[in-house]
Amino acid sequence: MKSMLRVENIEVRYSRVPIIHDVTFHVNEGELVSVVGSNGAGKTTVLKSIAGNLHPTKGRIEFQKEDISRSPTMQIVRKGITYVPEERRVFGPLSVEENLKLGGYIVDDEAKIQRQLDYVYGLFPVLESRRKQLGGTLSGGEQQMLAIGRGLMSSPKLLMLDEPSLGLMPKLVDEMLEAVCKLKEEGLTILLVEQNVREALEMADRGYVLQTGRTVHEGTGRELLGTDVVKKAFLGL
Repeated sequence: MKSMLRVENIEVRYSRVPIIHDVTFHVNEGELVSVVGSNGAGKTTVLKSIAGNLHPTKGRIEFQKEDISRSPTMQIVRKGITYVPEERRVFGPLSVEENLKLGGYIVDDEAKIQRQLDYVYGLFPVLESRRKQLGGTLSGGEQQMLAIGRGLMSSPKLLMLDEPSLGLMPKLVDEMLEAVCKLKEEGLTILLVEQNVREALEMADRGYVLQTGRTVHEGTGRELLGTDVVKKAFLGL
């Protein structure tokens, strides 16, 4: 398979303190890759480093064989990487449709923006019914749909999702993960950080386990679900 993203032996620091010590993994084109680990393992820091919010002090990040380790966020977005953070960051005073259109700010073609709007509304019909509603008045689940929809507006090559089901009711968790699966089935490459470890690994082509800022296990989703470390640390078995 053709490699899209390679993260090689990166170290990332906050205020000179290493948070990521040695993380290595790759994502192939068309794959859904899940990264799991306990709180504080460094999962979000890895995503922020790929997105250009942070820069590694050691190691290398490549996207489509190009070194993006020191690239600014705007440049990374234009290359085709979209990061949907855990915080959602919906613009409360703006309508749903205005929020979505902001996600397509790098797209100059109005017809393409409308096609992406139609695509997002097809994926999340509730957003179309609330397209004039202010983003800040949506429920938590609807805001998460809006955040993902906004991320899709730029037609990314790689979509990075940080805890998309966090804080949602079980029914909405299922709906959210079903939407992620649909995106994968349609060929979108996805890097997923998700608290629901069983679901994240069941839907993944491959996965990686992070512990204290290091990659400690890798394999297919099924292989990782069968390891002692995943069973004991995340599944309570």
